[in-house]
This record gives sequence, C-alpha cells and structure tokens, in this order.
Amino acid sequence: MKNCTIAPLGEEHILEIARLEAVCFSSPRPEEALRAELANDTAVFFTALCEGAVAGYAGMHCILDECDIDNIAVFPAYRRQGIAGALLDALEDYARAHGASFLTLEVRVSNMPAIRLYRGKGYQEVGARPNYYNKPREDALLLTKYL
Repeated sequence: MKNCTIAPLGEEHILEIARLEAVCFSSPRPEEALRAELANDTAVFFTALCEGAVAGYAGMHCILDECDIDNIAVFPAYRRQGIAGALLDALEDYARAHGASFLTLEVRVSNMPAIRLYRGKGYQEVGARPNYYNKPREDALLLTKYL
C-alpha cells in the first residue's frame, strides 16, 4: 500500500466512490444513497487514498455489538496492493474500538479473491444465502469474524 492512506469517507469522495461502485458492482448505489450514509449514525465508511486519488472504499453498519460489512471495493488499477486488506483492517479496528463482538458479511460464491482475503483475515463461513445476488443471480456465502 505504497503512498496510500486510509481516511474516513467524506463528501469530497462521493463522486469517485459512485464511479467505483459502477465499475465493481452490477447494482451500484447511486450518489444520493452514498451521500446519505454520511449522515447515518450506524454507518462507518473509509476510503483508501493513494497519492490523493480515491483507490477504494469500504463500509459497514454497526448496531449494538454487531457490525455488518456492506462493501469493499478497489479500482482495478489499484488491486493486489493490499488496499482491500487495509480497508478491512480499518473496519475491524473501528468495530473493536466501539465494542463490537463480531463482524459479518456476504460475498458472492464466485468471488474467490474476496473469499481468500476474508478467510486470510479470520472470517469463517457460517451459512449461505441462496439467490442473494442479482445480475447475475448467485448465492452468497455468509462469513463472520468474532472479535
């Protein structure tokens, strides 16, 4: 993660995050939905900035002692540089510091790079969600990490 930092997501990052969503996800969230997260008390979002440019982002929602990771996305030009792992670490650090007992997430069963990342960080498969994703329709693995 050379010349990159992890910072809280701000209004100044929204346009690039919306563009990143369109690159990475078949059902990207619109700018307005991303902007609304800035005012959501349960939302925690970080961005990876490499030499000032948005390289990726990650977000989760925490309620009581549970945090649910929504998305981790990295622009293709910045992949395989440890950015997704650093973003995941930032979410975990935040969760620990705020008293969370565990984090959970869904991941497409075909997304082997993400599955390897999560398993490497200690996430365990606890179930599946049939037909969880659309475009294309696909099952999700449900992964959890206890803190």
